[in-house]
Formats: sequence, structure tokens, C-alpha cells
Amino acid sequence: MPESYWREYLYYPGCSLHSTSKSYDESARAVGQALGAKFVELSDWNCCGATAYMGIKELTAFTVSARNLALAEQRGKEIVAPCSGCYVGLNKANNYLKEFPEVHKKVNAALSEGGLEYKGTVKVRHLLDVFTHDVGYEKVKQFVTKPLEGLKVGCYYGCQIVRPRNEIDDPECPETMEMLMKACGAAPVDFALKAFCCGGSLMGTEEDIGLRLVKNLLHSAFRSGIKVLVTPCPLCQMNVDAYQKRAGRKYGMEFDIPILFFTQIIGLALGIEPKKLGIGREIISAHEVLKPYI
Repeated sequence: MPESYWREYLYYPGCSLHSTSKSYDESARAVGQALGAKFVELSDWNCCGATAYMGIKELTAFTVSARNLALAEQRGKEIVAPCSGCYVGLNKANNYLKEFPEVHKKVNAALSEGGLEYKGTVKVRHLLDVFTHDVGYEKVKQFVTKPLEGLKVGCYYGCQIVRPRNEIDDPECPETMEMLMKACGAAPVDFALKAFCCGGSLMGTEEDIGLRLVKNLLHSAFRSGIKVLVTPCPLCQMNVDAYQKRAGRKYGMEFDIPILFFTQIIGLALGIEPKKLGIGREIISAHEVLKPYI
């Protein structure tokens, strides 16, 4: 483990990492610490407005996100979001405020009621971007103490993190997580639906469609010989983990593929205790798949 931190980041956990996805929060912080990247949580942060709210009252959603950006601007740092939904929300608000002065003016008028102003100087980053482009594959490999040799990992990006515009990866055929998995000694397996939608919030409105998308995703992974799926998205992890058995029953299939966060797999390779990574909280247990590496 590094003796000191080589870089400090302003960390925006978002609502899910303090609730349903605590294992993502714990593993992200643990891996960051092991690699020498310090994540300092943004003080007094609020919900980003999420993608659903963005479709109902866009200006209000921009304002909600901009409050976080204004707080980050006071610290003079980039803001790092582990959640793909938060990353998209914050990044979209940031881009729109830069491109549309009238929107920026209205948002700042609202922020002024709380004594805040956003000048537009903050850069929004995703955690995957930080680990791949700042830390880098070679540094990750350098700190691996338990290579995950033979572990067939499927890297599931979901539909948000690489679209509609980003500086992270290719929107149709991303590969940054695969490179991280290789650095950990694992054997990433490519599969056709790694950047397709998992159904997400459709489970609350159009369950049949949502279950079909989960089935399609898992069937693609199963046919490819994947033993565990990793993702950078809390909604994807929860959705595919929680609805896996129901989707299987509906379509007469049997799935048993653990869904973990990419930081949990990296942490395991770095020799961090599984409990500190939140491994064991998943619904579809990863115990048997990971037994040889623990």
C-alpha cells in the first residue's frame, strides 16, 4: 500500500451509495486508499436529480445538480461520481449550463437564494475514468497481490456511462473495464450486450419489458461462459441481481450469475478482505465463484 496519497479527489457518493449500494461505496474507498487515491466526500451534497427527474422538470433537475457543482467549485476540485446515473445527471447539467447562457442564468438565480453561484469551472468525472486514466492499468497491476487467474469476468457497462457523450470509452464497444480486469489477472470475456440497457427503472412501469431485457443480458453472458458480471452502475447491479431469478422463471431459464461492482473485483486482487469490499451482500451469492481467490 502506498505510504501517502498521490492525489485527492472530491467524492460525490449520491443516494444509492449511502443506501442500497453501500458495498460500492466501501469497495471504492478501500481500493482508492490501496492505490493512493484519496476520496474526500463533498460536504452537504444533495441528490443529483437522477435521470427520471430530468425527464419531468429539466430546469429544476439542472438546478439540483448545479448546487452540487457549486459546492465542488468552492473546493476548486474535480468531482468524482461512482454512480453512472449521478455521473450522467451532473455531467449533463454541467454541459447545458455551459452551452445555454439563459439556462445558466436561471439556475444561478435559484442558487442565489441559498447563497450559492456556479461559474462553470468544475469537471465531472466517473470513478471508472479515474481508475483507468489517472491511476492506470500498470499501477493497478503493480499492487495486485492475489491474481484472479482463470476468473471469467463479464464487464457490463450499461447504457448510461458511455452515452450520449463522454471521454471515458467507446459508446458501442467499451473496453476500459476489461483492461482493469486483465491487470487484476482475471480473464475478461466479451459478450454482445455489455453496453445495452438492463431494464433499469422500467421494472416499476413496464415490468415485462424490464424482465425481458434482464433475460437477454444474462442469456448473452451465460452463452459466453461468464461466471461473474461486474458493473460501474448501482442501478444495473441492483436490477440484474434482484430480478435475475424472476426473469429466469418467466422465460423458463435458470440463471445463477453473481453481479458485483468492478471495484470489488479489483479490491479482491489487491488483497483487501472481502468483508471490507462488501462482498457477501449480493443477492446471487458470489461465494462459490470467488472461493478460489479468497
